Amino acid sequence: MKESVLDKLKVLAESAKYDVSCSSSGTTRRNKPGEIGSARGWGICHSFTEDGRCVSLLKIMLTNYCIFDCAYCINRKTNDIPRATLTVQELVELTIEFYRRNYIEGLFLSSGIINNPDYTMERMVRVVKELRTVYRYNGYIHMKSIPGASRELVHEAGLYADRLSVNIEIPTEKNLKILAPDKDRKSILQPMSYIGQGILISKEEKQKFRKAPRFAPAGQSTQMIVGASGENDKEILYVSDALYKKPSMKRVYFSGFIPVNSYDSRLPALNQAPLVRENRLYQADWLMRFYQFRVDEIVDDSYPNLDLEIDPKLSWALRHPESFPVDINKADYHMILRVPGIGVKSANIIVASRRHGKLNAYHLKKIGVVMKKAQYFITCNELPVFTVNEAKPEYIRKILTEKKKRKLKEDPDQLKIIFPE
Repeated sequence: MKESVLDKLKVLAESAKYDVSCSSSGTTRRNKPGEIGSARGWGICHSFTEDGRCVSLLKIMLTNYCIFDCAYCINRKTNDIPRATLTVQELVELTIEFYRRNYIEGLFLSSGIINNPDYTMERMVRVVKELRTVYRYNGYIHMKSIPGASRELVHEAGLYADRLSVNIEIPTEKNLKILAPDKDRKSILQPMSYIGQGILISKEEKQKFRKAPRFAPAGQSTQMIVGASGENDKEILYVSDALYKKPSMKRVYFSGFIPVNSYDSRLPALNQAPLVRENRLYQADWLMRFYQFRVDEIVDDSYPNLDLEIDPKLSWALRHPESFPVDINKADYHMILRVPGIGVKSANIIVASRRHGKLNAYHLKKIGVVMKKAQYFITCNELPVFTVNEAKPEYIRKILTEKKKRKLKEDPDQLKIIFPE
């Protein structure tokens, strides 16, 4: 590999690390004779970067030159940073060479904007098209669609990439105009709608013609920056909920604001990214997607921001003691899901197991229920009655948070993202 390409790789990989919407595959494509690589439905192998972010692909930008001057972006045009641009051929060969060496199993391609959105998008499309048609690369490709790109280029990208994504970045248009004056909400939402339309049309064609080409079979994703502007969690989650109502949207990612341009007075003065808030938003997102919670149940006018001390599911339960205790042997699946300490898998096992006999505390532990939380919100055969109604919500909160603080003090490595149960 040429030394000049390696130098560019170092610069462009560093510039790409702040985009967290780097997801593994939601599609399955088998290895075929004469082709290289494959994509599995359960995703591809993950690795962790030095800054703790989980990546599974060659995560790189085509170029970190940009005509935009977004306040929160390290690659903004007014920043004096090392710049580099890979040619289409250099990037294609780099991907294939890394794959053959078993360094990677896929490609995550993004880019700064040079000249205009269509000029940049056309070069990115050439990369993925050449990988598929010339090198017969059959692995996973996630490509960022450029805001403001034309329908034709977005459509062509979808024929070769597994997943397309456009980052919303700032949740409200008012703050987007302040922090990214070169962008507007329409230029972001329009490519998203092109992707959604392409996916729906592709599904209809697949039903009529078995060999019809697939369009972005892993759907689309997006990312919002948390903490760069003044939106509360309620506003962020309502935007997220609206996006999930689009059938093609698979994931909304939240990225804690990293103050890479501390000199810009439009940005808040932070020493580090608000990772706890980012964690809580992911947990709330999980509740919306898998636990049948509505946004107005998680946050409302009285509680516009998520509780940073406890997870959103426990927070909801403590605010609604009238809904508890839940009888594990009689309650429906929907209500069992709302018990802190019980996840989707455990709820399904509970519903299936109780057909054969009454469940008690021993059974729930074997199933995987987190009893240190659940015991205050349930009743079941042989379980002592000491619920959130006998002990006030404030007392339950104190017990659970003190245990957590003590555990974190003993083992600081326990501070990590844990999805709600």
